[in-house]
Amino acid sequence: MLVSRGQRLFARRWLGKAYFHHSHSVHKKVSKTFKLADIGEGITENVKTPAKVDHFDLLCEVQSDKASVEITSPYYGTVTELLVKEGEIAKVGQGLCKIEVEEEDAATDGATESSPTTPAPVLQSHPLAENPKEPDSQSSPHKPARRPHPLDPNQPTAPRSALPTDFDPEIEAKTLATPAVRHFAREKGIPRLSQLYPGSGKRGRIEKSDVEAWLSKSKSSEAPTKPQVEDNEMTIELGRTRWAMWKAMEQSLKIPHFGYSTTLDLTNLHNLLPVMNANIPKEYIPSNPSKHLPAVSPYSVLPTAMQNASVESDPTTHYEKLTYLPLLVKALARAMQEWPLFRSSIAPRSESDTGARPNLVIRPHADIAIALSTPTGLYTPTIQRADTLSAYELMGALRRFSALGRTIPHGLTPKEMPKKGATITVSNVGAIGKGEFASPLLVPGGGVAIVAIGRAKWVRRVEDGEKRLEVGVSWSADHRVVEGAEMAAFTETWRKWVEEPGLWAAGGR
Repeated sequence: MLVSRGQRLFARRWLGKAYFHHSHSVHKKVSKTFKLADIGEGITENVKTPAKVDHFDLLCEVQSDKASVEITSPYYGTVTELLVKEGEIAKVGQGLCKIEVEEEDAATDGATESSPTTPAPVLQSHPLAENPKEPDSQSSPHKPARRPHPLDPNQPTAPRSALPTDFDPEIEAKTLATPAVRHFAREKGIPRLSQLYPGSGKRGRIEKSDVEAWLSKSKSSEAPTKPQVEDNEMTIELGRTRWAMWKAMEQSLKIPHFGYSTTLDLTNLHNLLPVMNANIPKEYIPSNPSKHLPAVSPYSVLPTAMQNASVESDPTTHYEKLTYLPLLVKALARAMQEWPLFRSSIAPRSESDTGARPNLVIRPHADIAIALSTPTGLYTPTIQRADTLSAYELMGALRRFSALGRTIPHGLTPKEMPKKGATITVSNVGAIGKGEFASPLLVPGGGVAIVAIGRAKWVRRVEDGEKRLEVGVSWSADHRVVEGAEMAAFTETWRKWVEEPGLWAAGGR
């Protein structure tokens, strides 16, 4: 057990009548100087001399501009002298007080602590004790190891060689900064503020602006490092078209979208295509000299020069057969004629109109944009007045858009891409993949709705088992303008013109 200082420590264990040697400790008093760590400036005393202190007893209070830290004792002993008076400013490393502590100078009869030149004494035991054993650890009064104080100057520190080569203790002691600035500097990777000494504050105090200026100077002086690039990798800059698409897609997030999907029955249009393909106007048929001219020409009444001019047309509009897309666009244009809402666009607004109600511009004709994928990016040329064009003319316009988009750079002009744009955009994603539905995005200036047309496929109806050709359509509308019910009703109008193509004959173009 542990007894009061100055007394001997006895450990005894009985084994029969065996006797063991004992050890004793001699204590001597040593005066320790407790130094101030890097904490603060002003000192407020909490102890008077002489005063008994134990480990972690409060010695004083250190105050700075923005913090107050209590300093505790790293020793057990007596405070004999105060080296800094209350209210004075202490420097880092300066002694605060002297504490008289006791250190043991143990001298034992055993050989464990004897010097190497001292012969080990012979252990004396009772004759009846055979094979004497070491005393139990429970009966040995060993002093428990105390936890080291975080500010104990006797604790081992980093060797002098481990400090940076530019470390100057005098400048380090002069460096003044508030705890907030020191914390900010540590977060930015500056371990020592002496690198910034003197600062712009009073008496060379380091301010936050000094840290920021030093960081900006360090960044500018650093040479730019190239990112590590693996083999066969390359970094390219987005082209003008893709950069415009990037910005447009970001702007699309500002529009509240309403989605609606359904299927349309193309069976009747499919049955109509052979008849329509057999009667493609001559100006859209590619010239083929190998074919025989008709025996009777409708232009025979005209002079020869006029006969040749009457059949000349733009080669980019030629095609050999119709597809479903121009027929769907034609039906969409007829539906738009019944719905002025889908022939409208949001009027541009100026900065002076902030807070005013927006306006809708209703157009007299159906302007339909076609999403066109080209080697240089995505474009949306517009078919203007689509409701006045026949299915053959619409097919010719689509072929022209495709031919102009394939050239590098593209050949689309403001005629194909007017500034006012369209009110509805059509994206024929089914021509590329096998997807049936999609989720298109509407961009500002792109009208009030966009529709994605999927891949058509034959399905067998559950009601009667009949095979029908169906295609999926997916709408996204500007919910600020178009209601969900209006979108559904407009799609049903479109369905009427798609699934009953006989109405086209009754309605003319």
